[in-house]
Amino acid sequence: MTTTPVEELAETFVELADAAADESGSDDFLNMIADRCVRLLDVSAAGLSLVEDGSRARAVGASGEPARALALLDDSPGQDCQRTGAPVGVADLDATKLRWPGFAAGAAAAGFAAVHAVPMRRRADVLGALTLFRTAPGTLDGVTARIAQALADVATIGLSQGRALRRQAELAAQLQHALTSRVVVEQAKGITGERLGLGMEEAFDLLRKYARSRNLRITELAGAVVDGSFDARSLGSKKN
Repeated sequence: MTTTPVEELAETFVELADAAADESGSDDFLNMIADRCVRLLDVSAAGLSLVEDGSRARAVGASGEPARALALLDDSPGQDCQRTGAPVGVADLDATKLRWPGFAAGAAAAGFAAVHAVPMRRRADVLGALTLFRTAPGTLDGVTARIAQALADVATIGLSQGRALRRQAELAAQLQHALTSRVVVEQAKGITGERLGLGMEEAFDLLRKYARSRNLRITELAGAVVDGSFDARSLGSKKN
């Protein structure tokens, strides 16, 4: 049974929504976006690039190596799109080769004659650009341009969700590390206090002074006290 373009587009958005929820990697997700652009739109290739270090581009998804290499160029329609947050359409690259000489030469060598870039934007933040390549001169019609922007929006949402999940995982790991360190320090305070006949605050003060005098992290010293590789009795008295 042959699917209609509308049905295929709907299936693509469902497929992309499912892929965006997969935490296995954003590059595979963006490669899928690029491949679906070529399948659904009247374009020959597609590449997605992200803003890195404030301005430099990092190609993270493409339908092929020529599109990936062109998406990495600093002087290109995609980079102008990223900087301005607005679509950039070039119906005939040969007529504008003075504006992006390196990009125009590379695109011509790859067989591309026209390009259309749309921003990957979430509210005021521009994450990157989706660049579409065609082998014949011409502009994208209004419907195709809107679908291209919708695919770029899906890519942006997927990236934003992935970044949020990674931040949550990093925060959880930091909190777990802090909790584990706190438990070890408390255990070391108890052992030190018991061995030297000190209160908990006095034991902690002794551990802290010893660690500082030897340029150690208190968690390192506490861990050694707990695992027995450092004898808390060697700390001496509370006057040490």
